[in-house]
Amino acid sequence: MKEMYKIIRKPIISEKAAVQKDKQNKYHFYVSPDANKIDIKRAIEQLYQVKVIDVNTSRIRGKKKRMGVYEGIRPLRKRAVVTLKSGDAIKLVTG
Repeated sequence: MKEMYKIIRKPIISEKAAVQKDKQNKYHFYVSPDANKIDIKRAIEQLYQVKVIDVNTSRIRGKKKRMGVYEGIRPLRKRAVVTLKSGDAIKLVTG
């Protein structure tokens, strides 16, 4: 069970994600950069007890950021857009 929480980092709550959730039954998550689509599908199905139809992923490269003379790079992130079977839903807590 712990491994699934390492794969699925956190849900993405945004306007675009909310519209796709309502109209197309798609949910957005930040996932581990090492996870593949099969791992993501299994983790979502086991954590939320839903049927996943499709998983789309995209890698977000970290940007260079500077504060004064100090330079750093934001970490690499990976986003997964998960399509669920019609009738299934994931209850996300929005603040």
